[in-house]
Amino acid sequence: MKKILLPLLILLSLGLFGQNLQLHYDFGENRQHYTSTLEMFKPDDFGATFWFVDIDYCDGVSANSASMAYWEIARYIALPFLKNSGPLSKLTATVQYNDGLNTFGSFGNVWLGGISYPIDLKIVTVSTDVLFRRAENQAASYQLTLVWFKPFFDGKLIFSGFCDLWGQTNADDATDRQMVLLTEPQLWFNVSKNLAVGSEIEISKNFVYGAGDELKINATLGLKWEF
Repeated sequence: MKKILLPLLILLSLGLFGQNLQLHYDFGENRQHYTSTLEMFKPDDFGATFWFVDIDYCDGVSANSASMAYWEIARYIALPFLKNSGPLSKLTATVQYNDGLNTFGSFGNVWLGGISYPIDLKIVTVSTDVLFRRAENQAASYQLTLVWFKPFFDGKLIFSGFCDLWGQTNADDATDRQMVLLTEPQLWFNVSKNLAVGSEIEISKNFVYGAGDELKINATLGLKWEF
């Protein structure tokens, strides 16, 4: 599980503070382990801050302690000079940082910067980031990130998720470049105000190390607590 984004556009429009803790069991091939995710989103007078931390628990010891930690932080910056610019008033700037490590070592840090804009598709609004990407030991590249959030049945059922597309050096052939696809749609059923049960489907290409260009699909079953 790479990341699970809060619906930034929705929360910004409501001016809410949001944080949640998730616990997923991953049924993917050669996975079968738990992953916890802690997320926080906080808007302010100058924009908004979002961060999350993922931890996998599969170190191979009987108690299965932490074996991987990954985090991302994103700062969204309001552009006051566009306040009265019609559709452009919804444009924001963003700076982001990703990093992590597992039992084999560091993943290498990634810096991203660019712009974010909500695209209204009528049936759903998609928050869209267009980013310049600078990953450690990688040539500079670009990334497109899409985030969506759609409630059904008066908010009892939530369909959310993200899709990332970026370029990088081929892990199996350093002389080659490849496009990486990672998308994680989620479906949550709100049992109560704070508790939800649901599932996530990770679909990726050129993301899982050693999988080549094979399309990988991995599913989880999860619990989420909003607080």
